[in-house]
Amino acid sequence: MANSLREVKVRISSTQSTAQITKAMYMVSQSKVKKAEKTYKSYKDFMQRISSMISQILAKAGDDVSHPLLAKREVHKTAYFIITSDRGLAGAYNSSIFKALADKIKETHKSNDEFITGAVGKQGFSFLKRMGYPMINDSPVFVRDDVQFVDIEPLAKQFINLYIDKEIDKLVIIYNHYVNSLTQEIKFEELLPMVKVDTEYKNIDYVYESGIEKTVNLILSMYAKDMIYGIILDSKTSEHSARMNSMKSATDNAEEIIGKLQLLYNRARQNVVTTELIDIIGGANAIGGDE
Repeated sequence: MANSLREVKVRISSTQSTAQITKAMYMVSQSKVKKAEKTYKSYKDFMQRISSMISQILAKAGDDVSHPLLAKREVHKTAYFIITSDRGLAGAYNSSIFKALADKIKETHKSNDEFITGAVGKQGFSFLKRMGYPMINDSPVFVRDDVQFVDIEPLAKQFINLYIDKEIDKLVIIYNHYVNSLTQEIKFEELLPMVKVDTEYKNIDYVYESGIEKTVNLILSMYAKDMIYGIILDSKTSEHSARMNSMKSATDNAEEIIGKLQLLYNRARQNVVTTELIDIIGGANAIGGDE
């Protein structure tokens, strides 16, 4: 019984240590969510304004200006770009992306020659490599918590060049979209070819010092990279939120286990005390009987 009590006490102690760690990680993730959400919302507002401006430029240009990123063509090869995390402990954040990609490929393609993949995040890179999918990047693209444009620009540029060179006919980004701190949803964003979007500011006109055609050629590639960066900011906010919720659940579960173990320990301790009292009383009675 003494050994059993020690084992329960050790389990209580180790579970308390785990709860302290998960609670600390929850608080850290909570802080990161607030910061990432603020950054994402600011960038989202910026991208809406840029999108509006580009739509106006394209509307002004009409059919006189063309660009490879706007050209639709028959789809022979699709590129899938998944955005994941470098670390785990984020619940279903990564696994939901993996399942969405695997299901999409299974439903849409008959062979690996019909698609190519790329990933941001160590977890995504490892998954693509494990599945044997054709990949554009031969090493992981790590994403720090404060995402920087320079981190993802080379891979984004590779995808854009593949489309311009007609090596791929469509680019689909799969990521976790941040709805709120409790909800994230899988999104399939078809980035290329670009689609002209109507804007409400059609009366605004611009003066193009280098000409409208050169302006369009300059800004569209930059805009595509900016869109990818914005999506990664969105996904990073979802990652912090998923990790925060996961650590909150882990802390709650640990505290529930501690409560059950403490009850078990108290009962076992009570049994030991009762047994000791019975032995003492029995011994006293035996001595009294001998007298």
